[in-house]
Amino acid sequence: MKSVSSWSLHRTLGSYMSGDQADGGAGTFAKPGAGMALLDLPAELRRRGYDTVQLCHFHLPSRESGYLGELRSALESEGVTLDAVLVDDGDLTHPADADTHQAWIDGWLDVSTTLGARRARVIAGKQSPNPSRLEDSGRRLGKLAGDHPEIRVVTENWFALTAGADEVHAILDAADGQVGLLVDLGNWTGPDKYDQLAAVASRSETCHAKCRFDADGPDREDFTRSLQALRQADYSGPLALVYDGADDNEWDRLEEEHAIATGVFG
Repeated sequence: MKSVSSWSLHRTLGSYMSGDQADGGAGTFAKPGAGMALLDLPAELRRRGYDTVQLCHFHLPSRESGYLGELRSALESEGVTLDAVLVDDGDLTHPADADTHQAWIDGWLDVSTTLGARRARVIAGKQSPNPSRLEDSGRRLGKLAGDHPEIRVVTENWFALTAGADEVHAILDAADGQVGLLVDLGNWTGPDKYDQLAAVASRSETCHAKCRFDADGPDREDFTRSLQALRQADYSGPLALVYDGADDNEWDRLEEEHAIATGVFG
């Protein structure tokens, strides 16, 4: 399995962002046409040996049923599995507008289902953690999952609410088993990063295999140790490669990441 997030190919896609936001924001941040059309991405992925992709919601230029049907057909015709739609906005712990954000996310779960995605990743929340917010996030995630049994809802160790493994476990427990975890290998930092990753590895079912790059290339030591935290927990899900370094040659940098990941997982 060779998997990638569309965020890794943001420049390939012309840095397009739809502007579709949970607070009602609309408009286009970058116009389509500067790069590869999303409908052409499945064929290019297959040509380069990828069989699995995760799609950022803002890379879709339309939610219209006709477009969604075209995109699903393009993925299926190339044999590319849509592992997840990444719903990259929304705050289920927003102090005033959590209901509005939840309704917006609900609409994207409908889109994810129409596209035939296995999963949809939903942000647990962006506020600082406390017991009440963790419980509310889990409850809201569970409600979204219960309303969409045809797709697997997962959340991620991302933003302030999921500051560490304890917070992730609290949210998943509050969701009463209805919600899974997408683990991002680059979102946590600090001296206990690998211990934190190891503490959630057994609950992880899909992954953002994110490697840091600098002028000297990939941070092989950090990426390898992060991957090993999953390997030691017998992780067997997708490793969606994530590249967001300074070099515009996204495809080649992804090959470097893939080589490191293959070295750990075989």
